[in-house]
Amino acid sequence: MLVLDRLAFAHPGQSKPYSFSMSALPGQVTAVSGPSGAGKSTLLDLMGGFLTPQGGELTLDGRDLRPLPPERRPVSILFQSETLFEHLSAERNVSLGLPAGTSRAEARAQVEAALAEVGLPDVGPQLAATLSGGQKQRVALARTLLRKRPVLLLDEPFSALDDETRAAVRGLVASLTVRHGWITVLVSHHTDDIAALADRHYRIEDGHLSEQGAPGMISASSPATG
Repeated sequence: MLVLDRLAFAHPGQSKPYSFSMSALPGQVTAVSGPSGAGKSTLLDLMGGFLTPQGGELTLDGRDLRPLPPERRPVSILFQSETLFEHLSAERNVSLGLPAGTSRAEARAQVEAALAEVGLPDVGPQLAATLSGGQKQRVALARTLLRKRPVLLLDEPFSALDDETRAAVRGLVASLTVRHGWITVLVSHHTDDIAALADRHYRIEDGHLSEQGAPGMISASSPATG
């Protein structure tokens, strides 16, 4: 389980610091919503290690993640822009998720299996620049498969896709989350994405996270949880 307990941060000039408390479970999608400027990107940057918290705790199964730099965190991130290298083939982009020292034969087998799992068994030789937006996001997900990291952070990953493609990629994210036991955290302002994917839903309000929707649930910003 991924747990944030009063994880605090303030940008320069920010009068009141954020204080984030939430939990996210394996095999589930936990959504975070809120208006522009509420702190959604700050939250992801804290979890990914790109910002250093000024207090509080961030743990995965009891392990403190705060001392770990981004490259050593058990975290993968999928952005709105798919972050592929356009001049490289799909299979080369996917292979970047493999650890150094993987043999060529093993790399080829793992890349082919990952592309097949995301529904793109035949696009490996194609340049990323020639792929559609939905195909690029699937390639990025295939790369995530090979990274074998238990936490997947999604930063508005479907916003640039048309409705039909968005629904298909959402479904893929949901199935991969369950199949691989990922702790998936989705940041989105699209209510349809949250409704389609989220097992749990938090909203950022006044610098805190409050859990939405479940009757009788204690707000993550209440005194009982901080």
